[in-house]
Amino acid sequence: MNSEAFELESEQPLAARMRPRDLSEFVGQTHLLGKGCILRRLIEEDRVTSMIFWGPPGVGKTTLARIIANRTRARFADFSAVTGGVKEARAIMEQAEENRRYGERTILFVDEIHRFNKAQQDAFLPYVEKGSVILIGATTENPSFELNSALLSRCKVFVLKALNTGEIREMLMHALSDPRGFGNTPVAISKTLINQIAEFSNGDARTALGTLEMAVLNGSVDAAGNVTVSHEILSEITSRKSLLYDKNGEEHYNLISALHKSMRNSDPDAAIYWLARMLEAGEDPLYIARRLVRFASEDIGLADPRAIEQCVSIYQACHFLGMPECSVHLTQAVVYLSISPKSNALYTAYEAARRDAQEQLAEPVPLHIRNAPTRLMDELGYGKGYQYAHDTEEKLTAMQCLPDSLIGREYYHPTKEGLEERYAKRLGEIKAWKREHRSSGREG
Repeated sequence: MNSEAFELESEQPLAARMRPRDLSEFVGQTHLLGKGCILRRLIEEDRVTSMIFWGPPGVGKTTLARIIANRTRARFADFSAVTGGVKEARAIMEQAEENRRYGERTILFVDEIHRFNKAQQDAFLPYVEKGSVILIGATTENPSFELNSALLSRCKVFVLKALNTGEIREMLMHALSDPRGFGNTPVAISKTLINQIAEFSNGDARTALGTLEMAVLNGSVDAAGNVTVSHEILSEITSRKSLLYDKNGEEHYNLISALHKSMRNSDPDAAIYWLARMLEAGEDPLYIARRLVRFASEDIGLADPRAIEQCVSIYQACHFLGMPECSVHLTQAVVYLSISPKSNALYTAYEAARRDAQEQLAEPVPLHIRNAPTRLMDELGYGKGYQYAHDTEEKLTAMQCLPDSLIGREYYHPTKEGLEERYAKRLGEIKAWKREHRSSGREG
C-alpha cells in the first residue's frame, strides 16, 4: 500500500513519537505512579535516589528515566550498556565526581544494566557510595540474579508490571487521535481490532504501537486519503504471537515453576497450559522432559513407580521426534504426573541424609560392611562379622549398617499414597523384625 499518502511529522517510529513527555501522559504502573505513591512523589519533588527499574520490555522503564530527566535540576547522563562499555561509564562518573565538588548532582541512567557482568558493575559502587552519581538502572532481568549484591543494596528496586489490555487499548486510542501519531490521518479501525492488537502485544506498549503502525501503513487508502484497517491486514501482521520468554532469564524459571507446581497440585489443565506456553515460545522439549523425569521421583516416587518409566520413555520419544510431534508425548506425561498420587518421601529422605552427610563427612564406615580386597585389610578386621542376608530364610539380618553416631536415624518415611502404602507396610514389618532380633540378641 502507498505509505507516502501519510505526511507524518517525523520519520521516527510511532512508539518513539508517542513516548510520554510527563507523568500525565504515562499509562500504567499505577501502583508506583498513582496519586501519593512513592515513585511519583520522588519524581515530582525531584528527590530521586539510586534505583533500579525492573520489568518486561515495553512497560516504560526508559520513558520514566526521560521524564525524570525533564523534571530534575540535576545533570542527567543517559547511557546504554548495549552500546557502551565500563570505560565510557567511568568517564561519566569521574566527571560527576568533579561536578559534585561544585554542588551539582548527576543522575546516571544505565539502560540494560544487566548487560554488565557483576565484576564490571563494581565500577559504579564507589561513585554511588560517595554520592557522586544517582544511579538509575533499567533491566528486564531479575536484579537478585543479575546485579552485584553490594550495588543492589544501595538501590531501591521498583518493579514495573506488564500493561493490561485496558491500558494498552487506552494508549492505542490516544495514538490514533494525537497529532504526534495518526491524529491528522482519518483511520477507520474497529474496537474489535484495537482489542486484538492490545491482546497480541502481551503487555508491551512498544509492540502494541508498532503493530498499530504497521496496520495503518498497510491499510487500504481511498482517494480522500482515508485509511481502513481490515481484519485480514491485521491477521497477516499478527500471524504469530511473540510470547514473552527468555530461555536463560527469569521468565524461563517462572514458567517451569508454574508447570511443576501445577502438576504437584494435581491440576492437569493448568499444567497443559504452562507446557504449551513454554513449547510455543521455543523452549527445548528435552529440557522439559528432563524436568518431568525429576518430578516423577521428587513428587511421586514410590506412590507410583511407573511415573519414572513413563517420563523416561517420553524423554526418548521427544529425542526421536522433536517438535512439534513430541508435544503430545509431553502432554501425556504432564497429565499422568498431575493425576498420579503424590509423595515427596524420597525427596525429604535424601535431604535429611544429605544434611547428616555434610555435617559428618569423616564418619567412618563400620568395619563389618567394608570390603577386604587385600591381606592387610583382612588382618585389620575389614568385613569381619559381616552377615550375608541371602544366607537367612527371611533374607534379613539385624546387622548394623549406619555409623555408631547415627544409630536409630530414619530418613525414609513413606506416605499412605498409592503404592507407597504397600511399601510402608513392608518397611514396617522389616523394622519390627530387626527390633525383635536385636533385642533378643539374635543376628538372623
